[in-house]
Amino acid sequence: MKNNLYSGKVVYLSTYPPTECGIATFTQDLAWAVAEHTSTAPAIISILQGENDFSHPQEVELTTRKNQLEDYIEAAHFANQNADVISVQHEYGIFGGKDGEMILHFLEHLEKPVVVTLHTILYEPTYNQRKILSRIGQYADRVVCMNSLAIPLLEEIYGIPREKIEMIHHGAPSKLMESKEDTKNQLGLQGKIVLSTFGLINRGKGIEYAIEALPRVVKKFPNVIYLILGATHPEVKKREGERYRKYLENMVAELGLEKHVRFVNQYLTKRDLIRYLMATDIYITPYLNPQQVVSGTLAYAMHFGKVIISTPYLYAKELLRDGRGIIVDFRDSKSIEEALWYLLSNPWRRYQIERKARIFGEQLSWSNVGKEYARLFDSVSSFLLAS
Repeated sequence: MKNNLYSGKVVYLSTYPPTECGIATFTQDLAWAVAEHTSTAPAIISILQGENDFSHPQEVELTTRKNQLEDYIEAAHFANQNADVISVQHEYGIFGGKDGEMILHFLEHLEKPVVVTLHTILYEPTYNQRKILSRIGQYADRVVCMNSLAIPLLEEIYGIPREKIEMIHHGAPSKLMESKEDTKNQLGLQGKIVLSTFGLINRGKGIEYAIEALPRVVKKFPNVIYLILGATHPEVKKREGERYRKYLENMVAELGLEKHVRFVNQYLTKRDLIRYLMATDIYITPYLNPQQVVSGTLAYAMHFGKVIISTPYLYAKELLRDGRGIIVDFRDSKSIEEALWYLLSNPWRRYQIERKARIFGEQLSWSNVGKEYARLFDSVSSFLLAS
């Protein structure tokens, strides 16, 4: 019998599978992780990013068209009738209107407590972006960030009171029972030193700098292979097709790295993603945006106890401090090359980093994160009942 930390009904507003985006996957994982600590199943209001031409899981009880204002008001009425607490996943791009401002119409029609999880917090927002997030902070009973370094930004830039802000880590899935070597064998990677980057591919990933770092490395360590895991982001594909991937493929050919770089061009199932992560020796996030406050891929890699090389975006600074990874410079393939050379030449140092990452990463399990959200939902509901 499970230990219920919250007895109320949670309704989630977000994108949701089968939509292919990180926030959709996050919401699905969060909803079922919280359900392990509540007495009711989750209900989802799914924000449609395009035509409604696919079927939805049974927990999706309402769909909202991204750019239809009346749908947000209908969604608020549904939440008022069915929820004890509402969980909103916020990123500017998933909602309609300029900078996703239609989310404000949903929030202003709510009559139930609402917790907003922030997936993007900008250092230098436009006037409109700052106004939207400040108003979200006014409507919300709590806002959740996934990085303690973002708390001062929320206070100083967006004027959100500290007592409204909660820090809860991004969750990560459970590991498989197989060993790293068994998983490598299953994937045809036996005998390889596996580097990887995963996620929906776009220019902000900075993958070209990791590729440029490889020529000297593979001469010294010829069993190195770099896996670039994931499909092109759907919105990027609409705008420019596979232009960025073709650019990366051409770079691989020009550098003679065909035997050392492998593209897995598909939207990976969670099980496949876990298998590739388990086979990984060194995980690389050469991302280009210093303001990035959270990365699900980095949380996954940390939870799996991987040696991580990353540029110093805000979330990497948080997760990799205290020797839990290696920080390299932005847009600097030489810096990545030196980090790889150092790690591949020092197995003991790799072991030390893995151990620190594994210990820290335990708290990132979805089981732990779901428990923290269930407690937060209970706290918000109890506070409002008492006031």
